[in-house]
Amino acid sequence: MDERNIKAEVQKHYARIAQGGGCCCGGDPCCSAESAAEPSMVNYGELAEGIVEGAELGLGCGLPTQYAGIKPGDTVLDLGSGAGIDVFIAAKSVGPQGHVIGVDMTPEMIQRAWSNAIKGGYRNVEFRLGDIEALPVNDNTVDVVVSNCVINLAPDKRRVFGEIYRVLKSGGRFAISDIVTHGDVPEKIRQDVELWAGCVAGALDREVYLQVIRDAGFQDVRINQIQEYEYPQGADYGFASITVEGQKP
Repeated sequence: MDERNIKAEVQKHYARIAQGGGCCCGGDPCCSAESAAEPSMVNYGELAEGIVEGAELGLGCGLPTQYAGIKPGDTVLDLGSGAGIDVFIAAKSVGPQGHVIGVDMTPEMIQRAWSNAIKGGYRNVEFRLGDIEALPVNDNTVDVVVSNCVINLAPDKRRVFGEIYRVLKSGGRFAISDIVTHGDVPEKIRQDVELWAGCVAGALDREVYLQVIRDAGFQDVRINQIQEYEYPQGADYGFASITVEGQKP
């Protein structure tokens, strides 16, 4: 499938969400703008206390900031930052001496995130328009990378994890929540561009996903949380969300 078509469909899909409501990437992983009224698959609970309204669009599949070990003064990078929910959660942890950068490929999401930052009075955050396969971030400048249900949308996961490795400082770490698969997902699903935007078609097999991370050079790679989804029911393949972390030597 042509990578340009995939990215164009993903961008169009999330532009609609940014301009409207939200959707869920999770138990029924097929996101759609029409599912905006459905509840989020993730309960942020106390993590989201005090966060500006409108930052949470129900797009996540985990709580990566909970496992990221973010400290005061850290520089944090959020891949696919959307309307800003995980950026703003991280901003509370890094404090006034720290800094959080959100990168998203959809201009409408960047606009909405900046609007939320202004409404919430966040002074230690910024949002950059960019592709997570070619991050607009300098080498060796980031302490922690987080991402929430986004890397499955990228056609080239190896480039994404290569970019994460590049921007992290030595000893830096990541915590990422994402959709993975098990079993043989039918080719008709893999080739459905709308299901790429729906967090399904581009998801990697779980073991392949972990190996891609290790191949990028990361150490201490481990899964902290996994949630299996009953989707599709009765099939010999399926989907799950994992929260995985690792460290750059």
